[in-house]
Amino acid sequence: MSHQSRTMHEEPTNPLIAVTRSLEETDALDSYVDALKPVADRLVDSPARREVLWGRGLGHALHPVLTDVPIGAWLSAITLDLVGGPSARRAARRLVGLGILSAVPTAVTGLAEWSRTEGRDARVGLVHAGGNTVGLALFTASYVSRRREHHGLGVAFGLVGAAVAGASGYLGAHLAIARDVGTSHSAFDDAPSSAA
Repeated sequence: MSHQSRTMHEEPTNPLIAVTRSLEETDALDSYVDALKPVADRLVDSPARREVLWGRGLGHALHPVLTDVPIGAWLSAITLDLVGGPSARRAARRLVGLGILSAVPTAVTGLAEWSRTEGRDARVGLVHAGGNTVGLALFTASYVSRRREHHGLGVAFGLVGAAVAGASGYLGAHLAIARDVGTSHSAFDDAPSSAA
């Protein structure tokens, strides 16, 4: 199925779509984009590092693959919080910690991908990164609270962190799917499309 055949040409009635389109058009974000761009450019200025961070060996972007680890760890921790009882608290804390650790390389590959964007994609990517940073901070607060035996507070931070990360994930999916942002290997450029 081609990108064009998947595109809907209706006016947005969904508030998520309206908010996302508004972000795309918010040129007030451009000064923040300009401030972060040199950092992203330096990250990929080495050809060898760029090949790794863009996932060229995989054939497509590495960033979306890595996002599964922190998301999976954090959602598993929340599931244990909600249904696991007191005996699951230690495992939930460890999962939150795993999510925090795995978020670092995920963020680095995301910044590398973002280095290729401009205009409305760069604006949405900036907000996506900001949301992920807030989500990471909330899960870090969750981990610290859990370590200090403030389990209820840790769960609360985790739930809010999951909500923020989920909203940010929506923007990431928008970039990857609706805006088709992401590196890919040239071998896929002329690949025959499958029949619908």
